[in-house]
Amino acid sequence: MLPPRGNPPDPRPPVNWQTTTVISTLYDRAVQSRTLAPIGARALWNYDISNLRRAIAAQDPNALTLDIPCGGGLAVDDNPHHVAADISHPMLTRARRRTSTLLQTDIYALPFAPATFEACVTYNGLHCLADPPAALRELARVLRPGGTLTGTTITTGTNRDPLIKLLQRLRIFGNPGTTTDLRTWLTSAGLTDIALTPSGAVTGFTARK
Repeated sequence: MLPPRGNPPDPRPPVNWQTTTVISTLYDRAVQSRTLAPIGARALWNYDISNLRRAIAAQDPNALTLDIPCGGGLAVDDNPHHVAADISHPMLTRARRRTSTLLQTDIYALPFAPATFEACVTYNGLHCLADPPAALRELARVLRPGGTLTGTTITTGTNRDPLIKLLQRLRIFGNPGTTTDLRTWLTSAGLTDIALTPSGAVTGFTARK
């Protein structure tokens, strides 16, 4: 697959989210705040965070769902049908306030059999990864036929590209792509019925296996 136009993959790994506490804590406190989150999302990414909250509210509580990276648990509640997973121990420690169904794991090598979940959700995480297409392929692998993948990610191709490049240099971001790249990644993962909803530099997406 061709690399995202104008944004060649950085061979260095992003920040070690597995053990980084300060960045994880600051991010989670901001995104969980009803006051700070809308202001920060609009100022940084020109994003209407109500789109994210609507997507979370629309999740089926009865569907066996994998949420990765779950972060501090913004999209979870204490639901036995909902598995909250993240590579970051600090994030999982914070998520434990909201749910007990937690798993520390790598999104590139999920410890689940194929076709395990009825739904997968991945909010605000793909842009932190060195290889987003590989992560999407792994999520598609554990989805059941007919299952849905829902998520949000920061995408390139807007006037927020200088900020994205700065965060890449700081190794906080990995290799985000354009909305066109995102559609290609989802299609290459074997997913269909793809819908993209850009808002500023953040793109929401849904797809079906």
